[in-house]
Amino acid sequence: MLPPVLSAPVIPPIAPWVDLAGLAVFAASGALAAAKRQQTFVTLAFFALITGVGGGTMRDLLIDAPVFWVHDARVAALCLFVAVVIWVTPQRWWSDTALAWFDAVGLAAYAVYGAAKAIGYGVPPVPAAVMGVLTACVGGIIRDVLAGEPSILMRPELYVTAAALASGLFVTLVQFDTPITAAAVIAASAGFALRAAALRWRLALPAYGGDA
Repeated sequence: MLPPVLSAPVIPPIAPWVDLAGLAVFAASGALAAAKRQQTFVTLAFFALITGVGGGTMRDLLIDAPVFWVHDARVAALCLFVAVVIWVTPQRWWSDTALAWFDAVGLAAYAVYGAAKAIGYGVPPVPAAVMGVLTACVGGIIRDVLAGEPSILMRPELYVTAAALASGLFVTLVQFDTPITAAAVIAASAGFALRAAALRWRLALPAYGGDA
């Protein structure tokens, strides 16, 4: 039996629309990964879908929630629409830099949304923050593995760290009874700011120095 769904007071009203916007950005990154390798439309569509829904699917399975995209026809339709747009437009239209900035927005928003949904399903604070990170990052990890690229987990740049900041800060603010909308805006802004700083100044965590 599913636990009580408390997501109504935890997820801000605008969050589902932000969720769809983030989904579109991640789906585009997946479709572009396939397009750059001169793949077929079927592969583009698959990459768009798996990148868009990968993190949310894992989150929902772990928190024992109905898998979101199976019950919302807009999600798969949006991923397929994004794949079509990528398919019919020249690759030069899609700047890697612009996509990275849109991805930063999606990353922060997805991290907060994932943490909020986990809290709504009765998940304790620390696991809820982890669910936010999984929501934001797993789709990209799957995309990189399938495309044969180094995973975002294996890069020193601040990516997963930005998602962790957004989800962790949101959960912390909620625990201190901060209004939900304010907590979401503050946390997402902090996550985006950290990711933006990493893009602008090439910030990275120090590597393991065990051989020193």
